[in-house]
Amino acid sequence: MTFSVSGKTAIVTGAAAGLGLAIARHLVDKGANVMFADIDEARLEAEVGEEARAEGPIRMFVGDLCEKLTIANLLSATLDAFDRVDILVNANRRMAVSNPLNPEEDAVEDLLRQNVMTALRMSQLTARRMIQHAERNGVEEGAMLGSIINISSITAQATRPELLAYSMAAAAMDQMTRSLAVALASKGIRVNAVAFGSVMSASLQAALKEHPGWRDQIAGTTPLRRIAAASEVAEAVQFLASDAAGFVTGQVLTVDGGRSLLDAVVPPAH
Repeated sequence: MTFSVSGKTAIVTGAAAGLGLAIARHLVDKGANVMFADIDEARLEAEVGEEARAEGPIRMFVGDLCEKLTIANLLSATLDAFDRVDILVNANRRMAVSNPLNPEEDAVEDLLRQNVMTALRMSQLTARRMIQHAERNGVEEGAMLGSIINISSITAQATRPELLAYSMAAAAMDQMTRSLAVALASKGIRVNAVAFGSVMSASLQAALKEHPGWRDQIAGTTPLRRIAAASEVAEAVQFLASDAAGFVTGQVLTVDGGRSLLDAVVPPAH
């Protein structure tokens, strides 16, 4: 088995910044064709605009993926550019603090819509395109058609009232992963998730500037005594996307340095 993703085509959502950008860049570096998708046109243009116009392994798509038509257009643009989709990484996500006792400030509807429903609709429509592509090209029955990877969080298993909406969305993402894995297994599509702890993402960097003491607190309550680099999550995604994980589906791979093993109160994961 191989960890290679060379020659495969991936869509990465939330790819203008943070983990999504790190994952998309990592897959390009490993030889994949990648569609970078995000709603933030200015940031996406700044990150990959010139490369996307060079018609190499990178393309970019701007749009609100909460809209079903936008998802359909994203898939069409990817197929026009690369003729296939082998990997979907649902890295589009938002983190918000909740007031758990105020329905006007709990952020539940917003985070379920942006973090969960977008990933669900992306997964459903991408799987459909994978299946249609296989049927048109006479792919033999039982062949593996693709891999869907959801970016989740260890907050799915934590009880932090101020993260009510974020943790609910992460828990829903994990259950969605398991359900779709069973539903798509017979079609040759694997569905897994990566649940991360504290990763040096753009949002955590900003939080550490505001609360510098958090760095030591996070490291002190993580058995491996450090904050992960975004590349470490990207490498976990590569594994799940590759043939090396060919018999892995419905799993939530935790990348948190052991943090979720400890019953400790720590600053929010970003």
